[in-house]
Order: sequence, then structure tokens, then C-alpha cells
Amino acid sequence: MRQLPNSWQAAVGTETSKPYFVELASFVRSRRASTTVYPPEDEVFRALELVPFDRVRVLLLGQDPYHGPGQAHGLCFSVRPPTKPPPSLRNIFKELYSDLGIAPPPHGDLTAWTTQGVLLLNTVLTVDHGRPASHARMGWEVFTDAIICALNARSAPLVFCFWGNEAKKKTSLIDMKRNAVVVGAHPSPLSRKGFLGSKPFSAINKALEAMGQSQVDWVIK
Repeated sequence: MRQLPNSWQAAVGTETSKPYFVELASFVRSRRASTTVYPPEDEVFRALELVPFDRVRVLLLGQDPYHGPGQAHGLCFSVRPPTKPPPSLRNIFKELYSDLGIAPPPHGDLTAWTTQGVLLLNTVLTVDHGRPASHARMGWEVFTDAIICALNARSAPLVFCFWGNEAKKKTSLIDMKRNAVVVGAHPSPLSRKGFLGSKPFSAINKALEAMGQSQVDWVIK
């Protein structure tokens, strides 16, 4: 597994030497040796590579990566063109239009959001082809909880966005006197009725403004 980006080494680098992570890395290597694992090895930490620790303004938390060919590339909910946006991402775009009047983009790559300090992190960072949640409870959740806790303890406040019941459990890790939390239903087809109409994007921007920060421009070109 590739090394953590430098800014994250100082924040959570000690995690990668702990026994649970050593076992996790061994598990992922063994799975890659016997089957297809997503995302590619060089993109497992892509979310962290794109947004340095001290530049995170919003954490948007997903679950585990997409498990189909050409989908996962290290950012939660995101797919690169020409891959068609999966149902959850289509619902995100529907809500973006309903909330802020932003028309759905011609592709599903959310990298533009990362340039504004939006960390698109999954709770589990790898998955077997065609087997959702196949790498859950192997140690990734411990690692990503450490990331959430490090961000929570940072001196500069940020906005945590948790969609779905599993993500909402992370609220217990957050000091809400200093940081803001936006929670809602998951955008998957199973819970889209609760997600659509929840206006999370305007809520995030209002929270950022309350912190004296600029809003996120959610437009993707």
C-alpha cells in the first residue's frame, strides 16, 4: 500500500504502524493477488492526496468504494468519465439542482470540489470487484475514524457531512461546539426519499459562512 501524503503523516501517520493496519495492508495485498480490488492501489489515498490536512473545510463521508469496473477512483461517490454516474450520484445531482439550482454536470467526476477543501472520504477505502462491503470490518473503519478525530481536534473548524445511518454514528466523534455537522439520509435509491429535499449543500455553505469562511462553489464543469 502506498505511503500517506506528507500532511496526513503528521496527523495520522502513526496509525499505519499499528498492528491492525499492518494486518489490513496484508489483507488488501492478498485480495489484490487473487482478485480485482477497487480502486487501483495508487488511488486508495487519492482523497487525502488532493486535500492536505490543514486545508480541509468540509468532510463528506461515504461508505465503501463502488465495486464495478471503471468506477472507484479514490473519492466517495465520484466516477470519472466516460463512466455513467451510478444511482447515488444521480440523486446527489438531483438534490444539487433542487437545493441550489445547479444543473447536473455532463460527467460524474467530483474532483472540482476537492480544490475547494472538500474531502471526499469513504469509511472503507477498498473493495473486491462485485462484492460490496467485502473489505468492511477489516480495519479501514479504525483508520478513517482516526482521520475524523484528527480533523475534529484541529484548531481550524470545519463542516462534517454525514449521510446515512452508518455515517451518522460518526457524530459522536465530533465536538459540535467548535465544528458543524450536517446529517441526512443516504442518497442511495433505498433512502432517496429522505435525501431528496434535505438541502445539504446550502446547509454546508451556511455553516461555512457562520465560521467566517467562503462558500463552496458546487458547480462541476
